[in-house]
Amino acid sequence: MIKGITASQGYAIGKVYKLEELKLNVTKETITDVENEEKRLTDAIVACKKELKILREKAANNVGEDHAQIFDAHLLLVNDPDFVTQVIDIIKKDNVCVEYAVKQTREHFVAIFEAMDNEYMKERASDIKDVTNRILAKLLKINVHDPSSITSEVIIVSDDLTPSETSQLNKELVKGFITNVGGRTSHSAIMARSLEIPAIVGTKSITSHVKHGDFVIINAIDGFVIVNPNENEIMDYKNKIKEYEHQKQEWAQLKDTTTKTRDNVHVELAANIGTPNDLKGVLENGAEGIGLYRTEFLYMDRTELPTEEQQYDAYKKVLASMGNKPVVVRTLDIGGDKELPYLDFPKEMNPFLGYRAIRLCLKEKSIFETQLRALLRASTEGNLKIMFPMIATIDEFIEARDYLLSVKDKLFEEGYAVSEDIEIGMMVEIPSAALLADKFADVVDFFSIGTNDLIQYTFAADRMNEHVSYLYQPYNPSLLRLIDMVIQAAHAKGKWVGMCGEMAGDEIAVPILLGLGLDEFSMSSTSILPTRALLSKLSKEEMKQLGSEALKCRSANEVEQLVKATVKFK
Repeated sequence: MIKGITASQGYAIGKVYKLEELKLNVTKETITDVENEEKRLTDAIVACKKELKILREKAANNVGEDHAQIFDAHLLLVNDPDFVTQVIDIIKKDNVCVEYAVKQTREHFVAIFEAMDNEYMKERASDIKDVTNRILAKLLKINVHDPSSITSEVIIVSDDLTPSETSQLNKELVKGFITNVGGRTSHSAIMARSLEIPAIVGTKSITSHVKHGDFVIINAIDGFVIVNPNENEIMDYKNKIKEYEHQKQEWAQLKDTTTKTRDNVHVELAANIGTPNDLKGVLENGAEGIGLYRTEFLYMDRTELPTEEQQYDAYKKVLASMGNKPVVVRTLDIGGDKELPYLDFPKEMNPFLGYRAIRLCLKEKSIFETQLRALLRASTEGNLKIMFPMIATIDEFIEARDYLLSVKDKLFEEGYAVSEDIEIGMMVEIPSAALLADKFADVVDFFSIGTNDLIQYTFAADRMNEHVSYLYQPYNPSLLRLIDMVIQAAHAKGKWVGMCGEMAGDEIAVPILLGLGLDEFSMSSTSILPTRALLSKLSKEEMKQLGSEALKCRSANEVEQLVKATVKFK
Protein backbone atom coordinates (compact mmCIF):
# COMPACT_ATOMS: atom_id res chain seq x y z
CA MET A 1 0.00 0.00 0.00
CA ILE A 2 1.36 3.42 -1.03
CA LYS A 3 -0.15 6.49 0.62
CA GLY A 4 -0.74 9.87 -1.01
CA ILE A 5 -3.03 12.90 -1.13
CA THR A 6 -6.53 12.50 -2.55
CA ALA A 7 -6.82 15.08 -5.33
CA SER A 8 -10.08 13.80 -6.82
CA GLN A 9 -12.28 11.27 -5.03
CA GLY A 10 -13.31 7.84 -6.22
CA TYR A 11 -12.02 4.34 -6.92
CA ALA A 12 -10.31 2.93 -10.00
CA ILE A 13 -8.82 -0.37 -11.14
CA GLY A 14 -6.61 -0.76 -14.18
CA LYS A 15 -3.28 -1.23 -15.92
CA VAL A 16 -0.47 1.28 -15.44
CA TYR A 17 0.45 3.58 -18.29
CA LYS A 18 3.77 4.99 -17.09
CA LEU A 19 4.33 8.47 -18.42
CA GLU A 20 8.09 8.88 -18.29
CA GLU A 21 9.58 12.23 -17.40
CA LEU A 22 10.86 14.21 -20.36
CA LYS A 23 14.66 13.85 -20.54
CA LEU A 24 16.16 17.25 -21.20
CA ASN A 25 19.92 17.09 -20.92
CA VAL A 26 21.20 20.64 -20.89
CA THR A 27 24.92 21.32 -20.80
CA LYS A 28 26.71 24.62 -20.28
CA GLU A 29 28.31 25.47 -23.61
CA THR A 30 30.26 28.63 -24.41
CA ILE A 31 29.07 30.58 -27.44
CA THR A 32 30.42 33.47 -29.50
CA ASP A 33 27.38 34.38 -31.60
CA VAL A 34 24.92 36.00 -29.17
CA GLU A 35 22.57 37.08 -31.95
CA ASN A 36 22.19 33.49 -33.13
CA GLU A 37 21.23 32.35 -29.59
CA GLU A 38 18.68 35.16 -29.36
CA LYS A 39 17.20 34.06 -32.70
CA ARG A 40 17.03 30.46 -31.51
CA LEU A 41 15.15 31.63 -28.41
CA THR A 42 12.72 33.67 -30.51
CA ASP A 43 12.09 30.74 -32.87
CA ALA A 44 11.48 28.35 -29.94
CA ILE A 45 9.05 30.78 -28.31
CA VAL A 46 7.14 31.25 -31.58
CA ALA A 47 6.87 27.44 -31.96
CA CYS A 48 5.71 27.13 -28.32
CA LYS A 49 3.02 29.74 -28.80
CA LYS A 50 1.68 27.85 -31.80
CA GLU A 51 1.68 24.58 -29.84
CA LEU A 52 0.05 26.13 -26.77
CA LYS A 53 -2.78 27.55 -28.86
CA ILE A 54 -3.46 24.07 -30.27
CA LEU A 55 -3.37 22.58 -26.76
CA ARG A 56 -5.75 25.27 -25.55
CA GLU A 57 -8.26 24.26 -28.21
CA LYS A 58 -7.91 20.58 -27.23
CA ALA A 59 -8.36 21.44 -23.56
CA ALA A 60 -11.49 23.48 -24.27
CA ASN A 61 -12.97 20.41 -26.00
CA ASN A 62 -11.82 17.90 -23.35
CA VAL A 63 -12.21 19.71 -20.02
CA GLY A 64 -14.07 22.89 -20.88
CA GLU A 65 -13.30 26.53 -21.51
CA ASP A 66 -12.74 27.34 -17.83
CA HIS A 67 -9.82 24.94 -17.45
CA ALA A 68 -8.48 25.68 -20.93
CA GLN A 69 -7.66 29.16 -19.65
CA ILE A 70 -4.55 27.76 -17.95
CA PHE A 71 -2.96 27.94 -21.38
CA ASP A 72 -3.69 31.66 -21.47
CA ALA A 73 -1.49 31.87 -18.38
CA HIS A 74 1.18 29.75 -20.11
CA LEU A 75 1.06 32.03 -23.13
CA LEU A 76 1.49 35.00 -20.78
CA LEU A 77 4.61 33.37 -19.32
CA VAL A 78 6.06 32.69 -22.77
CA ASN A 79 5.50 36.37 -23.56
CA ASP A 80 6.75 37.60 -20.17
CA PRO A 81 9.38 40.27 -20.90
CA ASP A 82 11.06 39.65 -17.51
CA PHE A 83 11.56 35.99 -18.36
CA VAL A 84 12.88 36.68 -21.87
CA THR A 85 15.10 39.55 -20.67
CA GLN A 86 16.64 37.40 -17.94
CA VAL A 87 17.44 34.61 -20.43
CA ILE A 88 19.09 37.07 -22.82
CA ASP A 89 21.01 38.75 -19.99
CA ILE A 90 22.50 35.39 -18.95
CA ILE A 91 23.46 34.62 -22.58
CA LYS A 92 25.24 37.97 -22.93
CA LYS A 93 26.82 38.08 -19.47
CA ASP A 94 28.11 34.51 -19.35
CA ASN A 95 28.46 33.80 -23.10
CA VAL A 96 26.47 30.59 -22.71
CA CYS A 97 24.06 28.75 -24.98
CA VAL A 98 20.37 29.60 -24.87
CA GLU A 99 19.41 26.18 -23.44
CA TYR A 100 21.57 26.76 -20.38
CA ALA A 101 20.25 30.32 -19.96
CA VAL A 102 16.64 29.07 -20.10
CA LYS A 103 17.43 26.37 -17.53
CA GLN A 104 19.05 28.91 -15.16
CA THR A 105 16.12 31.30 -15.50
CA ARG A 106 13.65 28.48 -14.89
CA GLU A 107 15.46 27.45 -11.71
CA HIS A 108 15.38 31.05 -10.48
CA PHE A 109 11.62 31.45 -10.96
CA VAL A 110 10.79 27.93 -9.72
CA ALA A 111 12.81 28.52 -6.53
CA ILE A 112 10.81 31.70 -5.83
CA PHE A 113 7.47 29.95 -6.16
CA GLU A 114 8.44 26.75 -4.35
CA ALA A 115 9.63 28.79 -1.36
CA MET A 116 6.18 30.31 -0.89
CA ASP A 117 3.92 29.28 1.98
CA ASN A 118 0.67 29.36 -0.01
CA GLU A 119 -0.04 25.92 -1.50
CA TYR A 120 -1.62 27.34 -4.65
CA MET A 121 1.44 29.55 -5.25
CA LYS A 122 3.82 26.63 -4.69
CA GLU A 123 1.91 24.65 -7.30
CA ARG A 124 2.46 27.44 -9.87
CA ALA A 125 6.07 26.28 -10.01
CA SER A 126 4.80 23.33 -12.07
CA ASP A 127 3.40 25.77 -14.64
CA ILE A 128 6.81 27.40 -14.99
CA LYS A 129 8.45 23.98 -15.42
CA ASP A 130 5.81 22.98 -17.98
CA VAL A 131 6.33 26.07 -20.14
CA THR A 132 10.13 26.15 -19.91
CA ASN A 133 10.38 22.41 -20.61
CA ARG A 134 8.36 23.03 -23.75
CA ILE A 135 10.81 25.77 -24.80
CA LEU A 136 13.80 23.53 -24.02
CA ALA A 137 12.28 20.65 -25.98
CA LYS A 138 12.02 22.93 -29.01
CA LEU A 139 15.63 24.05 -28.60
CA LEU A 140 16.85 20.44 -28.17
CA LYS A 141 14.54 19.15 -30.94
CA ILE A 142 12.85 16.63 -28.63
CA ASN A 143 9.20 15.60 -28.98
CA VAL A 144 7.01 16.31 -25.92
CA HIS A 145 4.81 13.49 -24.53
CA ASP A 146 1.32 13.33 -25.99
CA PRO A 147 -1.13 11.53 -23.62
CA SER A 148 -3.85 11.96 -26.23
CA SER A 149 -2.30 8.99 -28.06
CA ILE A 150 -3.59 6.56 -25.37
CA THR A 151 -5.98 4.07 -27.00
CA SER A 152 -6.97 1.66 -24.18
CA GLU A 153 -8.23 1.94 -20.59
CA VAL A 154 -5.35 2.82 -18.25
CA ILE A 155 -4.29 4.45 -15.01
CA ILE A 156 -1.54 6.98 -15.60
CA VAL A 157 1.47 6.94 -13.30
CA SER A 158 3.96 9.79 -13.47
CA ASP A 159 6.35 11.85 -11.40
CA ASP A 160 4.00 14.75 -12.10
CA LEU A 161 1.35 15.63 -14.65
CA THR A 162 1.66 19.01 -16.27
CA PRO A 163 -1.45 21.01 -17.09
CA SER A 164 -0.82 20.47 -20.79
CA GLU A 165 -0.65 16.69 -20.27
CA THR A 166 -3.76 16.61 -18.08
CA SER A 167 -5.75 18.66 -20.57
CA GLN A 168 -5.27 15.91 -23.17
CA LEU A 169 -6.65 13.09 -21.03
CA ASN A 170 -9.67 11.24 -22.37
CA LYS A 171 -11.86 10.37 -19.35
CA GLU A 172 -13.32 7.40 -21.23
CA LEU A 173 -9.86 5.81 -21.37
CA VAL A 174 -7.94 7.33 -18.45
CA LYS A 175 -9.60 5.88 -15.35
CA GLY A 176 -7.38 7.74 -12.90
CA PHE A 177 -3.85 8.92 -12.25
CA ILE A 178 -1.17 8.76 -9.56
CA THR A 179 1.85 11.05 -9.18
CA ASN A 180 4.91 11.38 -6.96
CA VAL A 181 4.38 15.09 -6.38
CA GLY A 182 1.55 17.62 -6.29
CA GLY A 183 -1.24 18.81 -4.02
CA ARG A 184 -4.99 19.40 -4.05
CA THR A 185 -4.59 22.83 -5.64
CA SER A 186 -2.33 21.81 -8.54
CA HIS A 187 -3.84 22.28 -11.99
CA SER A 188 -3.72 18.53 -12.60
CA ALA A 189 -5.76 17.96 -9.42
CA ILE A 190 -8.27 20.64 -10.39
CA MET A 191 -8.65 19.15 -13.87
CA ALA A 192 -9.01 15.65 -12.43
CA ARG A 193 -11.96 16.86 -10.37
CA SER A 194 -13.40 18.49 -13.47
CA LEU A 195 -13.03 15.24 -15.43
CA GLU A 196 -14.37 13.35 -12.38
CA ILE A 197 -11.59 10.78 -12.48
CA PRO A 198 -9.96 9.48 -9.27
CA ALA A 199 -6.51 10.90 -8.62
CA ILE A 200 -3.89 10.54 -5.90
CA VAL A 201 -0.92 12.89 -5.84
CA GLY A 202 2.08 13.41 -3.57
CA THR A 203 2.89 9.71 -3.10
CA LYS A 204 6.61 10.61 -3.33
CA SER A 205 7.61 7.22 -4.77
CA ILE A 206 4.90 5.64 -6.95
CA THR A 207 7.09 5.63 -10.07
CA SER A 208 9.72 3.50 -8.32
CA HIS A 209 7.13 0.92 -7.23
CA VAL A 210 5.37 0.22 -10.54
CA LYS A 211 6.26 -0.49 -14.13
CA HIS A 212 4.37 -0.12 -17.38
CA GLY A 213 1.57 -2.72 -17.53
CA ASP A 214 1.32 -3.40 -13.78
CA PHE A 215 -2.15 -3.64 -12.27
CA VAL A 216 -3.12 -1.07 -9.62
CA ILE A 217 -6.09 -0.03 -7.50
CA ILE A 218 -6.67 3.62 -6.62
CA ASN A 219 -8.48 4.27 -3.37
CA ALA A 220 -8.97 8.02 -3.69
CA ILE A 221 -11.33 8.08 -0.72
CA ASP A 222 -8.79 7.04 1.90
CA GLY A 223 -5.76 8.18 -0.13
CA PHE A 224 -3.73 5.10 -1.03
CA VAL A 225 -2.75 2.83 -3.93
CA ILE A 226 -2.56 -0.98 -4.02
CA VAL A 227 0.02 -2.34 -6.49
CA ASN A 228 -0.65 -5.68 -8.19
CA PRO A 229 -3.69 -6.57 -6.02
CA ASN A 230 -4.91 -10.13 -5.50
CA GLU A 231 -8.25 -11.45 -6.80
CA ASN A 232 -10.07 -10.80 -3.53
CA GLU A 233 -8.92 -7.17 -3.47
CA ILE A 234 -9.98 -6.69 -7.09
CA MET A 235 -13.44 -8.13 -6.39
CA ASP A 236 -13.75 -6.01 -3.24
CA TYR A 237 -12.93 -2.80 -5.13
CA LYS A 238 -15.25 -3.62 -8.01
CA ASN A 239 -18.02 -3.66 -5.42
CA LYS A 240 -16.74 -0.40 -3.90
CA ILE A 241 -16.88 1.25 -7.35
CA LYS A 242 -20.54 0.21 -7.75
CA GLU A 243 -21.40 1.43 -4.25
CA TYR A 244 -19.62 4.75 -4.83
CA GLU A 245 -21.46 5.37 -8.09
CA HIS A 246 -24.72 4.70 -6.28
CA GLN A 247 -23.61 7.05 -3.48
CA LYS A 248 -22.87 9.84 -5.98
CA GLN A 249 -26.35 9.46 -7.47
CA GLU A 250 -27.83 9.87 -3.99
CA TRP A 251 -25.68 12.97 -3.32
CA ALA A 252 -26.73 14.49 -6.65
CA GLN A 253 -30.36 14.46 -5.49
CA LEU A 254 -29.36 16.89 -2.70
CA LYS A 255 -28.10 19.56 -5.11
CA ASP A 256 -31.13 21.86 -4.89
CA THR A 257 -32.03 21.17 -1.27
CA THR A 258 -31.41 23.37 1.77
CA THR A 259 -28.83 22.02 4.20
CA LYS A 260 -30.65 20.87 7.33
CA THR A 261 -29.71 18.63 10.21
CA ARG A 262 -31.80 15.66 11.32
CA ASP A 263 -33.50 17.88 13.88
CA ASN A 264 -34.33 20.45 11.17
CA VAL A 265 -31.67 23.09 11.94
CA HIS A 266 -30.42 25.00 8.90
CA VAL A 267 -26.64 25.15 8.36
CA GLU A 268 -25.18 27.13 5.48
CA LEU A 269 -22.86 25.22 3.14
CA ALA A 270 -20.74 27.52 1.00
CA ALA A 271 -17.87 27.07 -1.45
CA ASN A 272 -14.29 28.33 -1.58
CA ILE A 273 -13.23 29.76 -4.96
CA GLY A 274 -10.16 31.36 -6.49
CA THR A 275 -11.46 32.78 -9.76
CA PRO A 276 -14.76 33.24 -11.61
CA ASN A 277 -13.83 30.05 -13.49
CA ASP A 278 -14.69 28.08 -10.33
CA LEU A 279 -18.35 29.13 -10.48
CA LYS A 280 -19.36 26.11 -12.55
CA GLY A 281 -18.45 23.72 -9.74
CA VAL A 282 -20.12 25.97 -7.15
CA LEU A 283 -23.44 25.96 -9.02
CA GLU A 284 -23.30 22.28 -10.03
CA ASN A 285 -22.81 21.23 -6.40
CA GLY A 286 -25.61 23.36 -4.97
CA ALA A 287 -23.57 25.72 -2.78
CA GLU A 288 -25.68 28.11 -0.71
CA GLY A 289 -23.12 30.84 -1.13
CA ILE A 290 -19.42 31.53 -1.47
CA GLY A 291 -17.68 31.59 1.90
CA LEU A 292 -14.24 32.47 0.60
CA TYR A 293 -13.30 34.19 -2.64
CA ARG A 294 -9.49 34.21 -2.67
CA THR A 295 -8.90 37.41 -4.63
CA GLU A 296 -5.13 37.02 -4.73
CA PHE A 297 -5.56 34.64 -7.67
CA LEU A 298 -6.47 37.70 -9.77
CA TYR A 299 -2.94 38.96 -9.14
CA MET A 300 -1.21 35.73 -10.18
CA ASP A 301 -0.27 34.40 -13.62
CA ARG A 302 0.22 37.94 -14.90
CA THR A 303 3.00 40.47 -15.39
CA GLU A 304 1.41 43.49 -13.68
CA LEU A 305 -1.20 44.43 -11.09
CA PRO A 306 -4.79 43.91 -12.24
CA THR A 307 -6.58 47.16 -12.98
CA GLU A 308 -9.72 48.37 -11.23
CA GLU A 309 -11.79 47.46 -14.29
CA GLN A 310 -10.32 43.97 -14.55
CA GLN A 311 -11.09 43.33 -10.88
CA TYR A 312 -14.55 44.89 -11.18
CA ASP A 313 -15.41 42.55 -14.06
CA ALA A 314 -14.28 39.50 -12.06
CA TYR A 315 -16.19 40.45 -8.90
CA LYS A 316 -19.27 41.46 -10.88
CA LYS A 317 -19.36 38.09 -12.64
CA VAL A 318 -19.22 36.16 -9.37
CA LEU A 319 -21.80 38.31 -7.57
CA ALA A 320 -24.24 38.32 -10.49
CA SER A 321 -23.92 34.54 -10.94
CA MET A 322 -24.71 33.91 -7.27
CA GLY A 323 -27.79 36.15 -7.27
CA ASN A 324 -29.03 36.71 -3.71
CA LYS A 325 -26.68 34.14 -2.20
CA PRO A 326 -23.90 35.57 0.01
CA VAL A 327 -20.45 36.03 -1.49
CA VAL A 328 -17.69 36.55 1.10
CA VAL A 329 -14.68 38.17 -0.54
CA ARG A 330 -11.29 38.13 1.18
CA THR A 331 -9.19 41.18 0.35
CA LEU A 332 -5.71 40.66 -1.05
CA ASP A 333 -3.80 38.03 0.94
CA ILE A 334 -0.32 38.18 -0.51
CA GLY A 335 3.17 39.39 0.29
CA GLY A 336 6.18 38.26 2.26
CA ASP A 337 6.26 34.53 1.56
CA LYS A 338 3.86 34.85 -1.41
CA GLU A 339 5.79 37.00 -3.85
CA LEU A 340 4.56 38.43 -7.11
CA PRO A 341 7.25 38.75 -9.79
CA TYR A 342 6.21 42.31 -10.62
CA LEU A 343 6.23 43.62 -7.02
CA ASP A 344 9.42 44.25 -5.10
CA PHE A 345 8.76 42.90 -1.61
CA PRO A 346 11.39 43.19 1.12
CA LYS A 347 13.39 40.04 1.85
CA GLU A 348 12.50 38.77 5.31
CA MET A 349 14.04 36.37 7.79
CA ASN A 350 10.61 34.90 8.60
CA PRO A 351 8.08 35.79 5.90
CA PHE A 352 5.42 33.56 7.48
CA LEU A 353 5.19 36.13 10.26
CA GLY A 354 6.02 39.13 8.12
CA TYR A 355 4.81 41.75 5.69
CA ARG A 356 1.72 40.19 4.16
CA ALA A 357 -2.06 40.35 3.73
CA ILE A 358 -3.71 43.25 5.62
CA ARG A 359 -0.30 44.44 6.86
CA LEU A 360 0.80 45.00 3.29
CA CYS A 361 -2.52 46.52 2.19
CA LEU A 362 -2.52 49.08 5.00
CA LYS A 363 0.93 50.23 3.85
CA GLU A 364 0.36 49.93 0.09
CA LYS A 365 -2.84 51.99 0.09
CA SER A 366 -2.90 52.48 -3.70
CA ILE A 367 -3.10 48.70 -4.25
CA PHE A 368 -5.70 48.37 -1.50
CA GLU A 369 -7.81 51.27 -2.80
CA THR A 370 -7.94 49.82 -6.33
CA GLN A 371 -9.29 46.54 -5.00
CA LEU A 372 -11.80 48.16 -2.64
CA ARG A 373 -13.12 50.44 -5.40
CA ALA A 374 -13.65 47.45 -7.69
CA LEU A 375 -15.39 45.48 -4.92
CA LEU A 376 -17.65 48.32 -3.85
CA ARG A 377 -18.63 49.16 -7.42
CA ALA A 378 -19.56 45.49 -7.99
CA SER A 379 -21.54 45.30 -4.74
CA THR A 380 -24.84 46.27 -6.40
CA GLU A 381 -24.72 43.03 -8.43
CA GLY A 382 -25.34 40.70 -5.50
CA ASN A 383 -24.95 39.97 -1.79
CA LEU A 384 -21.38 41.08 -1.08
CA LYS A 385 -19.59 40.60 2.24
CA ILE A 386 -15.97 41.75 2.65
CA MET A 387 -13.42 40.35 5.08
CA PHE A 388 -9.83 41.26 5.91
CA PRO A 389 -7.13 38.54 6.30
CA MET A 390 -4.41 38.16 8.94
CA ILE A 391 -5.97 40.54 11.47
CA ALA A 392 -3.97 40.45 14.71
CA THR A 393 -5.23 43.51 16.59
CA ILE A 394 -8.45 45.51 16.84
CA ASP A 395 -6.60 48.63 15.65
CA GLU A 396 -5.74 46.84 12.38
CA PHE A 397 -9.35 45.90 11.76
CA ILE A 398 -10.65 49.40 12.55
CA GLU A 399 -8.05 51.02 10.27
CA ALA A 400 -8.96 48.66 7.40
CA ARG A 401 -12.70 49.10 7.96
CA ASP A 402 -12.44 52.89 8.14
CA TYR A 403 -10.35 53.00 4.99
CA LEU A 404 -12.96 50.90 3.18
CA LEU A 405 -15.69 53.30 4.34
CA SER A 406 -13.66 56.29 3.13
CA VAL A 407 -13.29 54.68 -0.30
CA LYS A 408 -17.04 54.07 -0.30
CA ASP A 409 -17.67 57.79 0.45
CA LYS A 410 -15.37 58.80 -2.37
CA LEU A 411 -17.24 56.54 -4.82
CA PHE A 412 -20.55 58.15 -3.77
CA GLU A 413 -19.03 61.56 -4.48
CA GLU A 414 -18.00 60.34 -7.95
CA GLY A 415 -21.58 59.25 -8.65
CA TYR A 416 -21.19 55.47 -8.34
CA ALA A 417 -23.92 53.29 -6.84
CA VAL A 418 -22.75 51.17 -3.90
CA SER A 419 -24.77 48.69 -1.85
CA GLU A 420 -25.73 49.83 1.63
CA ASP A 421 -25.89 46.28 3.00
CA ILE A 422 -22.26 45.16 2.87
CA GLU A 423 -21.20 43.26 5.97
CA ILE A 424 -17.55 43.79 6.97
CA GLY A 425 -15.80 40.95 8.77
CA MET A 426 -12.42 39.40 9.38
CA MET A 427 -10.52 36.15 9.15
CA VAL A 428 -9.57 34.53 12.45
CA GLU A 429 -6.18 33.01 11.62
CA ILE A 430 -4.01 34.29 14.46
CA PRO A 431 -4.43 33.08 18.07
CA SER A 432 -4.42 36.70 19.34
CA ALA A 433 -7.62 37.34 17.36
CA ALA A 434 -9.30 34.21 18.72
CA LEU A 435 -8.33 35.04 22.30
CA LEU A 436 -9.78 38.55 21.96
CA ALA A 437 -12.84 37.48 19.97
CA ASP A 438 -15.24 38.95 22.54
CA LYS A 439 -13.79 42.43 21.91
CA PHE A 440 -13.53 41.97 18.13
CA ALA A 441 -17.22 40.96 18.14
CA ASP A 442 -18.08 44.54 19.10
CA VAL A 443 -16.69 45.92 15.82
CA VAL A 444 -17.06 43.17 13.20
CA ASP A 445 -20.18 41.97 11.40
CA PHE A 446 -18.91 38.38 11.19
CA PHE A 447 -15.93 36.08 11.67
CA SER A 448 -14.53 33.50 9.24
CA ILE A 449 -12.13 31.04 10.83
CA GLY A 450 -9.19 30.21 8.57
CA THR A 451 -8.06 26.96 10.13
CA ASN A 452 -5.17 26.30 7.72
CA ASP A 453 -3.20 29.20 9.20
CA LEU A 454 -4.75 29.12 12.66
CA ILE A 455 -3.46 25.57 13.11
CA GLN A 456 0.08 26.36 12.05
CA TYR A 457 0.25 29.50 14.19
CA THR A 458 -1.29 27.76 17.21
CA PHE A 459 1.22 24.89 17.08
CA ALA A 460 4.15 26.99 15.78
CA ALA A 461 4.50 24.45 12.98
CA ASP A 462 4.95 25.25 9.29
CA ARG A 463 2.31 23.13 7.57
CA MET A 464 4.54 22.84 4.48
CA ASN A 465 7.43 21.36 6.49
CA GLU A 466 7.25 17.56 6.42
CA HIS A 467 9.43 17.30 9.55
CA VAL A 468 6.74 18.95 11.69
CA SER A 469 3.68 17.88 9.70
CA TYR A 470 2.59 15.68 12.63
CA LEU A 471 1.70 18.95 14.41
CA TYR A 472 -0.93 19.84 11.81
CA GLN A 473 -3.74 18.70 14.11
CA PRO A 474 -7.21 20.03 13.27
CA TYR A 475 -8.83 17.86 15.97
CA ASN A 476 -6.51 18.95 18.77
CA PRO A 477 -8.54 20.17 21.80
CA SER A 478 -6.44 23.35 22.04
CA LEU A 479 -7.54 24.35 18.54
CA LEU A 480 -11.15 23.32 19.24
CA ARG A 481 -11.13 25.55 22.32
CA LEU A 482 -10.01 28.54 20.23
CA ILE A 483 -12.78 27.83 17.73
CA ASP A 484 -15.32 27.49 20.52
CA MET A 485 -14.13 30.76 22.03
CA VAL A 486 -14.72 32.59 18.72
CA ILE A 487 -18.18 31.08 18.19
CA GLN A 488 -19.34 31.81 21.74
CA ALA A 489 -18.04 35.40 21.62
CA ALA A 490 -19.73 36.07 18.27
CA HIS A 491 -23.08 34.58 19.26
CA ALA A 492 -23.10 36.58 22.50
CA LYS A 493 -23.07 39.74 20.34
CA GLY A 494 -25.50 38.44 17.71
CA LYS A 495 -22.79 37.90 15.06
CA TRP A 496 -22.34 34.85 12.82
CA VAL A 497 -19.28 32.66 12.34
CA GLY A 498 -18.10 30.78 9.28
CA MET A 499 -15.11 28.54 8.60
CA CYS A 500 -13.24 28.46 5.30
CA GLY A 501 -10.24 26.25 6.06
CA GLU A 502 -9.92 22.62 4.95
CA MET A 503 -11.36 21.58 8.32
CA ALA A 504 -14.84 22.82 7.32
CA GLY A 505 -15.27 19.89 4.91
CA ASP A 506 -13.54 17.29 7.08
CA GLU A 507 -15.81 14.34 7.91
CA ILE A 508 -14.46 13.98 11.46
CA ALA A 509 -14.53 17.72 12.18
CA VAL A 510 -18.03 18.47 10.84
CA PRO A 511 -19.98 16.83 13.72
CA ILE A 512 -17.84 18.68 16.30
CA LEU A 513 -18.20 22.03 14.51
CA LEU A 514 -21.96 21.54 14.27
CA GLY A 515 -22.07 20.88 18.01
CA LEU A 516 -19.98 23.96 18.77
CA GLY A 517 -22.49 26.07 16.84
CA LEU A 518 -20.64 26.98 13.62
CA ASP A 519 -23.09 28.85 11.36
CA GLU A 520 -21.43 28.48 7.94
CA PHE A 521 -19.17 25.76 6.54
CA SER A 522 -17.20 26.78 3.43
CA MET A 523 -15.22 24.20 1.46
CA SER A 524 -14.16 23.01 -1.99
CA SER A 525 -17.21 22.57 -4.24
CA THR A 526 -16.81 18.80 -4.51
CA SER A 527 -17.14 18.42 -0.72
CA ILE A 528 -20.51 20.17 -0.50
CA LEU A 529 -22.90 17.33 -1.38
CA PRO A 530 -21.16 14.69 0.79
CA THR A 531 -21.14 17.18 3.70
CA ARG A 532 -24.83 18.02 3.14
CA ALA A 533 -25.61 14.30 3.26
CA LEU A 534 -23.60 13.90 6.48
CA LEU A 535 -25.27 16.88 8.18
CA SER A 536 -28.73 15.55 7.29
CA LYS A 537 -27.97 12.50 9.45
CA LEU A 538 -26.77 14.49 12.45
CA SER A 539 -28.81 16.04 15.22
CA LYS A 540 -27.43 19.40 16.29
CA GLU A 541 -28.76 18.89 19.79
CA GLU A 542 -26.94 15.55 20.09
CA MET A 543 -23.74 17.01 18.57
CA LYS A 544 -23.68 19.71 21.28
CA GLN A 545 -22.81 16.96 23.74
CA LEU A 546 -20.13 15.65 21.36
CA GLY A 547 -18.63 19.14 21.04
CA SER A 548 -18.60 19.57 24.80
CA GLU A 549 -16.87 16.20 25.29
CA ALA A 550 -14.31 16.98 22.55
CA LEU A 551 -13.25 20.15 24.38
CA LYS A 552 -12.40 18.00 27.44
CA CYS A 553 -10.16 15.57 25.53
CA ARG A 554 -6.37 15.54 25.89
CA SER A 555 -5.28 14.87 22.31
CA ALA A 556 -6.29 14.94 18.67
CA ASN A 557 -6.34 11.16 18.57
CA GLU A 558 -8.67 11.03 21.57
CA VAL A 559 -11.04 13.47 19.82
CA GLU A 560 -11.01 11.42 16.61
CA GLN A 561 -11.81 8.22 18.48
CA LEU A 562 -14.63 10.00 20.31
CA VAL A 563 -16.22 11.12 17.02
CA LYS A 564 -15.90 7.68 15.44
CA ALA A 565 -17.52 6.09 18.48
CA THR A 566 -20.39 8.61 18.44
CA VAL A 567 -21.21 9.12 14.76
CA LYS A 568 -22.22 6.45 12.26
CA PHE A 569 -20.68 7.64 8.98
CA LYS A 570 -22.02 4.86 6.75
